[in-house]
Amino acid sequence: MMRSLFSGVAGLRTHQGKMDVIGNNIANVNTVAYKSQSVTFQELMYQTTSNASGANQETGRAGINAKQIGLGVTTGAINTAITTSGASQSTGNPFDIQINGNSFFIVNDGANNYFTRAGSFYVDGAGNLAMTSNGFNVMGWQEDPTNPGTIKQDNVTPLKIMSAANLVSEPEQTTKAYVTGIIDKNSTGVNSKDGQVLNISFYDSLGYSYVAKFALKHNAVEANGTLRPYPEGVYEMEITDIIDSATNTSLGADLGKLNGQQSVFLTYDTRTGEFLGYSNNEPADKNIKGDMNELPLTVNLDGLLDMENEPKGTITTPIGIALDTSTMFDNNGTSTIYGTAGNYDGQYAGRKVGDMSGVAVQQDGKIYATYDNGTTKLLGQIAVASFSNPSGLEKIGENLYQTTMNSGQFDGIGKDVTADGAGSFKSGVLEMSNVDLSQEFTEMITTQRGFQANSRIITVSDTMIEELTNLKR
Repeated sequence: MMRSLFSGVAGLRTHQGKMDVIGNNIANVNTVAYKSQSVTFQELMYQTTSNASGANQETGRAGINAKQIGLGVTTGAINTAITTSGASQSTGNPFDIQINGNSFFIVNDGANNYFTRAGSFYVDGAGNLAMTSNGFNVMGWQEDPTNPGTIKQDNVTPLKIMSAANLVSEPEQTTKAYVTGIIDKNSTGVNSKDGQVLNISFYDSLGYSYVAKFALKHNAVEANGTLRPYPEGVYEMEITDIIDSATNTSLGADLGKLNGQQSVFLTYDTRTGEFLGYSNNEPADKNIKGDMNELPLTVNLDGLLDMENEPKGTITTPIGIALDTSTMFDNNGTSTIYGTAGNYDGQYAGRKVGDMSGVAVQQDGKIYATYDNGTTKLLGQIAVASFSNPSGLEKIGENLYQTTMNSGQFDGIGKDVTADGAGSFKSGVLEMSNVDLSQEFTEMITTQRGFQANSRIITVSDTMIEELTNLKR
């Protein structure tokens, strides 16, 4: 039989394989993070009918090239455009994540690690971050238990971001509060019988909220009801009530103590407005504590029950009430005074139990939860894998890849996606397929014509064999 018949068959088979690849590309034009493939042809082995010979200097004859007849074509390689990113598709889902760069998400089926570019994730019933297509767990690193707020980059494990511990934020007792504003010696509030009203909100150790009510007075009330002014620059700060914020009911002033008693005396320098200190008795110079400007507020909450008749929390350490020493006293100022939980940089204010209100994925893959008490918590970090030859990864379906001997191996730890500026994550966005339809249809046309031409080789070869067999007639 003629060799051209088999060349034609090889051409048909090879072009059919290329058409299969093109068809698969077009079928996956809308597959998340699909990477298109392309086929490279190579010529098939040659049959040498005459070897080459060299030139003969003595006879003057030139050399002769070898005579070789090709046996057709075969598939040289099927390449995956794995480093070419697809376009971005905005979804608004915080668990839809796109990788910018050449890294891969790490997912696990319970036994083996696989790799994917498809970042369409969800939180399953067990609280794990998983792939929507097959339920494989997304792998990453956990918070370092010895150093909260940091990540321990160890062997990757499933990211359990909705555990019972993560659904709430722990409460915190208020440890500091501050009073600010301006005291005017002529103020009707501080010079009245009841004094200037001042409120400070605070939390106990279980996150229950209360309001401590104070009165700032410049007069003592005598037995006959008359007012006796204190010395200039001296004011009495008295606890008048403790309010339960949940029920808005009065718990009584006797629950609270300022420096161990119901009221203390504040003394200011009338010339400079400087706070000189406080004392438990109507002040004399020897009782002024000039080196202490935080009043210790203690509240006895023993025996208090919440609305479910469960014991409330405690005040484990006194709340230090800091006084704004630079501006509180002014002979010509106004009488506005404020009390606020927390110190000047916003810490120590305490907080209630927080319910998770949202989850966000940062560019470096760190996952943070936000809570309705104003706090945030680090839940973990998504790790990625990178390979020296990503094109050497083997596709196994379901948008997954596995390592081969030519891709390089995964070390089990992974890396930060932003390491060395190599990439980043983008939340609320998915990577689309990188299939170029115009390129695929062009390749389809050339493949069709190549297949058609190879079929003509078989047709013409058959005609030649027919002519040969007709010689016998």
